[in-house]
Amino acid sequence: MAASPSSSSVAATTNIMLAIYEKKTSSIDLYRPLRNYISLTYSEREAFNLEDDLETVKQLRSDVERVPDPTPSTRRDLLQNYFKALCLIETRFPISPDKDHINTVTFLWFDAFKQKQKASQQNIHLEKAAVLFNLGAVYSQIGLSCDRTTVEGRRLASHSFIAAAGAFAYLRDNAATKASVGSSTTVDISVECAGMLERLMLAQAQECVFENTIAKGSTPGVCAKISRQVGLYYEEALGALNVAPLKDHFDKAWVTHVQLKAALFYAEACYRYSLELHEKEEIAEEIARLKSGISALTEAKKSPKGAAAQLLDAISKLEANLHRNLDRAVKENDRVYLMRVPSPSSLPPLPAFSMVKPMAMNEVLDASKEKMFASLVPDSSAKALSRYTEMVDDVIRTQAEKLQQGSELTRVRLKEMDLPDSILALEGNMTLPADLKEEVEAVQISGGPAALEAELQQLRDLRRVNQELLVQTEELLQKEATEDAQFRSQFGTRWTRPQSSTLTKNLQDRLNRFAGNLKQAAESDARIERSVRDHSALMPILDRRPIESALPTLARPIMSLDATEDAIVGALKQSLRQLETLGAQRAGLEDMLKEMKRKDDILPKLMTSAGSYEDLFRKEISKYDHICEEIAQNIEAQEQLLMQIQAQNEKFSAIFNLEDYKASREKCYKQIQAAIAKYREIKENINEGLKFYVTLQDAITNIKQQCSDFVMTRNIQCREMIEDVQRQMAGLNFQDRKTSGSYDGSYPTVGQPHQTPRTSAPQQRDPQNSPQPHPQTPYYRPLEQPMVPGYGHPPPPYGNPQPLHPYQPAPAPGAPYPPPQAQQPLPPSHEYGQPAYPGWRGPYYNAHGQQPGSFPRPPYAASAPYTYPNQSSYYKQ
Repeated sequence: MAASPSSSSVAATTNIMLAIYEKKTSSIDLYRPLRNYISLTYSEREAFNLEDDLETVKQLRSDVERVPDPTPSTRRDLLQNYFKALCLIETRFPISPDKDHINTVTFLWFDAFKQKQKASQQNIHLEKAAVLFNLGAVYSQIGLSCDRTTVEGRRLASHSFIAAAGAFAYLRDNAATKASVGSSTTVDISVECAGMLERLMLAQAQECVFENTIAKGSTPGVCAKISRQVGLYYEEALGALNVAPLKDHFDKAWVTHVQLKAALFYAEACYRYSLELHEKEEIAEEIARLKSGISALTEAKKSPKGAAAQLLDAISKLEANLHRNLDRAVKENDRVYLMRVPSPSSLPPLPAFSMVKPMAMNEVLDASKEKMFASLVPDSSAKALSRYTEMVDDVIRTQAEKLQQGSELTRVRLKEMDLPDSILALEGNMTLPADLKEEVEAVQISGGPAALEAELQQLRDLRRVNQELLVQTEELLQKEATEDAQFRSQFGTRWTRPQSSTLTKNLQDRLNRFAGNLKQAAESDARIERSVRDHSALMPILDRRPIESALPTLARPIMSLDATEDAIVGALKQSLRQLETLGAQRAGLEDMLKEMKRKDDILPKLMTSAGSYEDLFRKEISKYDHICEEIAQNIEAQEQLLMQIQAQNEKFSAIFNLEDYKASREKCYKQIQAAIAKYREIKENINEGLKFYVTLQDAITNIKQQCSDFVMTRNIQCREMIEDVQRQMAGLNFQDRKTSGSYDGSYPTVGQPHQTPRTSAPQQRDPQNSPQPHPQTPYYRPLEQPMVPGYGHPPPPYGNPQPLHPYQPAPAPGAPYPPPQAQQPLPPSHEYGQPAYPGWRGPYYNAHGQQPGSFPRPPYAASAPYTYPNQSSYYKQ
């Protein structure tokens, strides 16, 4: 690994980048083994003629072994030229341990990251993989040597890192697998390592782009996207470094560097994105993004071993900027916006945009235009075999296309004549189009129109249950209010507790809203029932089983003058059977062609032939002539038969009035489609209604429980207050009360248990106000109430009007109840409400749609630190 500091005008990115050292190798002589092979396989004259090419290969290999070069660009050109030479050698010189091959050449290369490890192989794959690795390493060194203090320098550095990524990608896709076969290999040229280095080089290339983007003064949103992509590339590289086979193979400083870079650019993206959020006054998300960035930096700084000081300094500066902006945003939110800050885990991923991709190395490393060893060609027999194979492929391709065109022509012509469907219809075997039949089957599986009445009855039953629950709840409050009024009339001014109406106003408001929702839902149910009645004549067609029985039949003519109908139908059927036979013959001919090619091996004949190859080719290719003739005859017979079928079908259509039948059949198709559409609409309406009533029932049950708790508490208070008033009227003075009496006005609201503190301290009485033994203090002191299990905090008095929740807008005209605008937890004191049908999209419940795949929590499903024992699973988070 090579590292170099790079100063930048942007403080947040003043850090170092990485370059890779080349792999090292041992000396090897390619000249003598290659020349001997040419001399033995071809001729000594050929070997003499190729002396220059052999010397070139020898010099290229010698230069590769000698790592120091004047400039990295010279080294890059050397490696590219040598790789092209290796590609040419691979196709002409077999290097392997086989005795008939070049078996005296063994390539040896050391691991670039653990130089004590080495690999040696007697094939050219290891050599090619090592050269590709070194090419990527040289490109990374060129990128590191660029002056990143200037725009042009950063652009050149980015291009070099892109080229390095391309070299490692080419290594991964074309050479790494072959070079890793066998026991002698190294990790640095494995598929995993090549992929990791590609990601690392892309990260550094994107980082250069980011530095130029900052220098140009681009918007915070653009900078955030580019910075996030830098972080993603580093994260991908880090993921590869932390798993086998790369785990523990690299120096710890490498892993630390990549880890810190990933965290740095994620935090940088959060910082830039928060600037854009601040401009849009989206303070809540700004705060969450800033916190997320700070958290990432804090986590990364826990293991900074081996990290460069410049990188740590950049992290510290960015962290200070994040803290400064966070403090500002928090103050503004507390003073002005008062927005709820979401948790960082609930935020969507930051947007990212890649400005780089690996360079395509195919053209750079293409050896097809090289002249080296051009005079060495493969065996003449092999060349002739290749040419013959091309000739056979051309014959088979041409004939296969003719067969496919014949089959396609038959299909189109028959469809135009509505055959064989019209013949099947005459026999009573009508069929629906496949897609329409699938839709009908889906409707029938779900119950069909016949089951709609039972589902409508479910709607009625659920509505009745909700209405009964609502009436029971209202009766609870009414009974308590009546009893309170009776005692107030009986005791007069001595009955000092608050009136029921002041405490139950919030409950009454919610019950009224539920009643309004039920009323509007009933109207929606009525519209559904009316829609079912209005379309009772349309939808029953879907209950026909099989559905084909609903299709019109093709009837024979009532009167016939010459009784030729049967003869015409029989002739048409016979022609169709003949056409089917021709189709089967075409399939057999195509299979015969493929089988002949598979068995056609003329290599032995080519190797022993002393005459012209062209004569042999003409003789062998003639084996396919009889099949080609059969194909031509088949196509011609099919054309004649189609003309005959067309004439027969015209007579058939005229006698059986086929046009009228087609029109009535299309009309039936449209009727079925319309019935399906209406059924689905009604079915969706009913399903939404069922969901609505179930969730509303949970809400009413919840508020009924609160009312029951409230009434029970008031009854306890009532009994104790009656005793107290009776004692007052009897002139008794109880000295065991510490406060101003049993009742200091602190009457708990719904869900708050009654508490009657007592003391033994004597109470001073005013002789002038003896009928009033207790001082008149406020009856409700919410700040002194204890925490009540089930609510998490003392609820506010029912007498105080509660403001609407910010996520609960006013009901829209025509909608039974406004849909939830955001699924957010609400405080226990929020206003209860529920849309008629959650997520309704139809014409009956004019409400907003919701995201598919999830059922929204209704707005009354407030989260609480304690779950009521009788709370249904619908409320569970």
